[in-house]
Order: sequence, then structure tokens, then C-alpha cells
Amino acid sequence: MTSYYDHAQVQEFWQYVWDREDAYVLPEAAEDPTYVLGMFPYTSGTLHMGHVRNYAITDAYARYRRMCGDDVLHPMGWDAFGLPAENAAFERNTDPESWTRACIKRMREELQDMGFGYDWSREITTCDPSYYRWNQWLFTRLYEEGLVEYKSATVNWCPDCETVLADAQVEDGSDGPVCWRCESPVERRELDQWFFTITDYAEELYDGLEDLAGWPDGVREIQRNWIGRKEGARVTFTLPDHGEVGVFTTRPDTVYGATYLALSPGHELVDELVAGDDDLTAGIEAVRELRPGEAGFAGVDTGVRARHPLTDGELPVYVAPYVLEDVGTGAVMGVPAHNERDHAFAGEHDLPIRSVIEPQENTSPLPEAPYTGEGVLVDSGEYDGVGSTVARERLLEELEAIEPETTYRLRDWLISRQRYWGTPIPMVHCGECGHVPVPEEDLPVELPEFVHTTGNPLEEHDSFTETTCPECGGPARRETDTMDTFVDSSWYFLRYLSPDLAEAPFDADAAREWLPVDVYVGGDEHATLHLLYVRFFTKALADLGLLEVREPVERLVSQGTVLYDGTKMSTSDGNVVSPQEYGAETTRLFVLSAAHPEQDFEWTANDVGAAYDLQQTLYGMATEFVQSLSVRAKRRDHDAYVDREIDRTIVTAGEEYERFRFHRAFSEIQRLLGVLRRYREYDTPHEGVYRRGLRTLSALLAPMAPHLGEELWNKVGDDGLVVEADWPDPLEAVDDPRVERRLVETTREDVRDIVDVVDIDDPERIELVVAEEWKYRVYDLLKTSEPDADVVSMALEDDAVDADEEAVADFTAGLLDRREGLDPVVDADRELETLERARWLLEDEFGAAVTVSRRPTGDDLTGKARPGKPAIHIS
Repeated sequence: MTSYYDHAQVQEFWQYVWDREDAYVLPEAAEDPTYVLGMFPYTSGTLHMGHVRNYAITDAYARYRRMCGDDVLHPMGWDAFGLPAENAAFERNTDPESWTRACIKRMREELQDMGFGYDWSREITTCDPSYYRWNQWLFTRLYEEGLVEYKSATVNWCPDCETVLADAQVEDGSDGPVCWRCESPVERRELDQWFFTITDYAEELYDGLEDLAGWPDGVREIQRNWIGRKEGARVTFTLPDHGEVGVFTTRPDTVYGATYLALSPGHELVDELVAGDDDLTAGIEAVRELRPGEAGFAGVDTGVRARHPLTDGELPVYVAPYVLEDVGTGAVMGVPAHNERDHAFAGEHDLPIRSVIEPQENTSPLPEAPYTGEGVLVDSGEYDGVGSTVARERLLEELEAIEPETTYRLRDWLISRQRYWGTPIPMVHCGECGHVPVPEEDLPVELPEFVHTTGNPLEEHDSFTETTCPECGGPARRETDTMDTFVDSSWYFLRYLSPDLAEAPFDADAAREWLPVDVYVGGDEHATLHLLYVRFFTKALADLGLLEVREPVERLVSQGTVLYDGTKMSTSDGNVVSPQEYGAETTRLFVLSAAHPEQDFEWTANDVGAAYDLQQTLYGMATEFVQSLSVRAKRRDHDAYVDREIDRTIVTAGEEYERFRFHRAFSEIQRLLGVLRRYREYDTPHEGVYRRGLRTLSALLAPMAPHLGEELWNKVGDDGLVVEADWPDPLEAVDDPRVERRLVETTREDVRDIVDVVDIDDPERIELVVAEEWKYRVYDLLKTSEPDADVVSMALEDDAVDADEEAVADFTAGLLDRREGLDPVVDADRELETLERARWLLEDEFGAAVTVSRRPTGDDLTGKARPGKPAIHIS
């Protein structure tokens, strides 16, 4: 039997045993399992280190909760649709489905090699018709409820991908907006598109963030900013012969300073205003081609004049790209004196600047720059001399043309994609009946055979596009757009509940019992897409009567990035470390031990070595124990310390697992391993104590390194599998493990300091004297009483304090100045017992006889001792 741990030799065996025993299959009788979920992977071809970190986190927590007695739902599936598969298929002269299926096979094998404990009986694949049928069913239900719209819109268009992009899929490039996938410049086009009206839920999505206490603050703030709620006012201007235009402003107190109106190029009134004027129409079309970042402060004067609602003055009406169609109402009142962009636009077009707010203290920067702060109204009619805040309130209360309004930055979710590899949108376009949903009995609308083409491959299939209307039976054309793949991932967590259910997308009873997801792990880069859409879907399905919860996830863990040479691992940068390079166990241990899950960390070979060394050391100790280690049956004093340290480790490691601080759980394992090694070297170990220590280490390590955990569990003689074992129980209650450890560690440090300062080469005797019992009570009073309390009087009146006033006063005086920073301490008896158990550590380190005692009041050493700080005498 070798003392070298070879993960590859044991991996296949233990995975076979786990499969044979259905170790990770959720029992049918489970009523309310702990639902642990990692964001399922896109089928890109191979696992990368980001995948491994995500799934190591969920696997460790799922295994820990299973050991704590929970039934655990820990599934896995595949986010299988999407444009990258089409691109990869094109490059390899194959079809998207063949490429995707090959990727899934490879990635599943890689996940299994890593030893992740998934319930594979619940595996889902979003490109299976049995899955995307329910995408289509949910689409039709949302359509029936008025949550789907088909409308013309100016959209982001990627000419290389030849598809529409959602706003969140457009990124800032060095020369303008680019596609998030291929980084090609993004164009603007007018197309008829399908939308989910997520804006109907803007208020609830925003307000609900406050209740998501288990989500990182950063993710919630990103969503708040993306939803973008603004409280302000709607000011209505009249356009003679053209009706009214409402503008949104957060500064109605500046309304008297408006000198022009500006409409976004996509505003519904623009075409009407320039109708019949070819030059104006051409000018408008020119600015429509410009994106805000490119247009600067270009604008076209329509020649139309608006009426100011308060002064009845005429204001020119411009069309200006700096006004965004999807912000506010798509129209602004230009107040150049008090808004930076309006000031720049006015300067570009020689428009008047009218100051209506004057600062109360500083000098206004006008006319060179706008004054955007608060102040006192001037040139504002009856509101002259009124402060900005009061003026806003009065204007809203007193004027019909100005009304309170809340706007949101959030836009409706554009789901149309002009690509093949996605869920076909289940709609039919009929010349007589309009847009008609495909009946439920005809779902799924399956994808036809793939053909290589530019543009939308579905349009090349007459057999797919030509159909009959479900309502009138006449000729009709099937919708050729497919759904945004974020639709697939917006409800997939529900399909895991009942992946084989044929009658519904998910089991409503299971959803009622098992949701929300207890723990969800993934990167915060998904905050404005997936994590927002999954919340929208949950709320919409609740309104459809399909769910009872309105939030999908109780606790969200945002994993950090694995770095190499200071940058994110990337194939294009050539700084990728394969998960297989160091072996599954070492890789898992390192990504969990290197940092808190939410922190970035650097991959370095030296640091990986610590994870490898721990495995070898622990495996070698277990092998030595069962093969050749001499042990004893009779207990000795220092055995109690090791038992207590095992107890402390069990409690502390459990707390760290519960808080997802796997790096600290790993440190706990290292600490206990070090204690056991020293214990073995100090004396022939007690068989039961040493076995319990090794058994505890195997159990505590198993969630992070399951193959090694099983191997150790098997070696030290326990029955069954560690994956099915209970979390270890301490022999004694442990209320304050860290306080006990700090007592031992600081006492040892104090002894070292005395030896060094006094220059004692060979100490023969070390005496530790703990404080009198009454001092612990006074110490507690100091920590818990009010800052101005008379602690001396309180102590003298306390029955537990059997000391005179002078002694209490002297003791208190030394602690009063730092009472707020006093460390917690154990009680008197526990301190004496803890130090008595730990004295072998000092004997081992210094080769001296060590005594621990509590002496009567009046003893010199007793007088120097205080709680948590025994008096020390070395001779």
C-alpha cells in the first residue's frame, strides 16, 4: 500500500461507487430540499477555470448541507442555443446541433472527471424540443396576458452576426459601440420585433431589490442603476396643429428657463412634423443614422414652434440625437442655463440662455457654463425669490401642466433574433387575422434542417415558413425569428424540478415546496441580463398563477475571477490553465482555498502546491496509521487537548462552510492536520484520539476533495461512504472556539517573548497562574456596562465578586481606558482547563516542566493575572 496519493487511481472507483449508490440523486420522498444551483454553462466546447470555480463552490456547499442532514437538489444542464454555435459550425463546416451535442458530451465528461456531485437524472438541454416546447408555451401564455408586443423599433444591429442585439449586449468600443460577441461596430436599424414588456414590472423589480438581503450589494446596485428609476415631473407643451408633447424633468423649478424643445429622432411626432418637406426629411434621416456618441450636439430645426405652458412664449422644436428615445419621454425641454448638455446644444445652435436659478452663496458660472445647483428662482413669475426645493413642490401642486411622474431607464426586452439556432417564436402572420399564436397542441414548432446561409437561415425553408393560419385556415407565413437565448435561462431552474414532465413546464406542487432556490452561484457580469430576466419571469409566472413565489433566488453568490499574470484567463490571451493540468482534486482544493468565492485571485504554481501538499501529507498519515504506526490505549493528559481541538475544528469549519468561506475551512483543516502531526511526534498517540482526528479530517475535507475524502474515510475504518455520512459531532459543546485558541496562542507567544527578552537559554520550569474568579465577573461588567457606569460600585454589590474595594479599583483602573476594545474571554474554569490541556505544547516547545494553577488572593503572580492573560513565571 503506497503512501503517495494518486488521484487518478482512485477517481474512477469512487465515481463508480457513487453512481451505483445513487449518492447524488434527490430522494423521491424529499419534501423541501436545499436547492443549490450554479449557473449552467454555455456549450462552448470545454470547461474553463471559471466553470470549475463556480461548480466547485456549489458542489462543496451541496455536499456540506447533505452531511448536515438536508436533502439536496443539485442539478446540471446545458445552455445550448446561441449564435456562437452557429459560428463554430460554419467554421467547421458542420451544423449547430452536431457541434453542440459534441460539446455537451465533452463537457459532461469533464464535469464528471472533476467529481462534481450532480443529480444527472435531472439533466436538461435547452436545444431539446422537449425543453424549448415550453419556451414556446410560456411565450403564448405571456402573449395572452398582454406581456408580448410586436412593434417597429430602432434596434441595435450587428452586421457580422446579422442579428439584433439587446441594449445590454452593446458595449463601448474605442471607436463607438460594438457587439458583445464579435466586437464588430453596431449599426442602428428600424425593424419589426417581438418584445417582452418587462417595463410593466419596472417598479416591482426596483422595489424588490430592497428585500433581496441574500444578494450582494453590488449586484443589487447594478440592477438599480439599470432599471434606473427617476422621480420628477412631466411638463406638457402644446404644438399648434400637432397636439401636445410631454417632457420629463427632475428639475421642474427650471421650467421658466426653457428656450427650446428637442425630440429624439425616433419620437412618434417627428415624421408628422417634417411630412412633406423633403429637405427636413433627409436631415432627419441623416441624424437617425447617428448614435448619440457619434452625433455630438447635432440637430435639425423642424420649423415648428411649441407653446410654453407658463409663459405662452414660442419655443423652437428640434430633432436632436443627444435626446434618447428610450429615456424619459424621448423629449426634453432645453434649459441651457441649468443643464450641461442643453448648454452645449444651445451653444452649437445659437439658442438663448435664460437664467432662472441663482446660487445663494457662490457666483454663477453663467454664461460660460451652466449653473446646475440649487438656489433661488428668478425671472420665474410668481415664483421669484422661492427656493428650488419649495418651488418644485409648489409647481407640482399648483399647475395642471406640471404633474408628478416616475420614469425608468429600463426598456422592454427585445427577444427577436434573426438566427437559426434558437427557439422558434410560435407565431403565424396571417393577412386576414394578423398575428396568431401557434395552438398548444401543435407545439413544439421544431427547427428545420440547418442550411448554411447569410442572414436568417429559417427564411430559406419554404416548408417551414409556409403554413396555414390556426384561426381562419388560410395561407400564412410562420415567424422566422428565434428567441433570445436568455429566454431559455430565465426559467430553467424550474425545469429541474420535473425534467421529464410532459404535461407542463414544471411541477407546480414541487415549485410551491422547493422554491426559491436556496443558493445560486455565478458571475456578477450577469446582473443586468440573466439575473434581471430571471426575476421578471418569476414575477410574470406568478401573475399567471403558475408560481407562488415572486423572487427566484434567496441567496446569490457572485464568484470572482481567476487571474493569471494579473489578467483574466483567456484563450485569446494565451494565459489559460486547463482544469485537468493539475488534476481534479488539487484544482478544486486550490480554487476553493485561494480566496473568498466573491474575490478575484491569482493562479500561481507555488500556491497550488499547498493544496497538493496537504493531500499528500494527510494521505501519508492515514496510510501510516493503518500500516505501521504505534499507538496506545491508555489516555494521557494531553489527549484531552487534541480532542478539544478536534471539537473546535468541527464547529469552526462548519461555520465557515455555512458562510461560503471555504478558504477558511481549508485553513481549519490545515490547522488540525498540524496539531495531529505534532501530537504524533510528541508522544505515541492514543489510538482512539488519533483515529478520530483522521476521521474528522476526512469528513471536513470531503466537500472540497471528495475522492480523497472517500479514500481516507475508507482507510481509517469507517463504514459506508463519507458522501452519505453525517457532519461530525463534537464530544463537548464548543461555544467560543476562537477565544479558546487565542488564549493558548497568546500565552505561548507571551512565554516566547519572556524567554527572548530575559535571554533564558534553557528554561527548566514555566508557571502559568490564572486570575482569581472575581476578576472574570468584573471584566464582564466592564465589557457590557454603559460607558459612564460606576463599575467599581457595581462589582462591590455583586455577590460573585469577593474582593475588597481597593483590589477591584486597582484591577478596573488598568482596563477602563480600553474597555470598548476588550477581547472576549472564556470563563474562569474554562481558562484553567484550556491551559491545563495545552501545557504539553509548551513542554514540547521549551523542554521545560509546565504547571497551570489558580492561587489564592494575595499571591504576587495572582495579582498580575487577568482574564485571558495568565501571569507567567519562568525559572
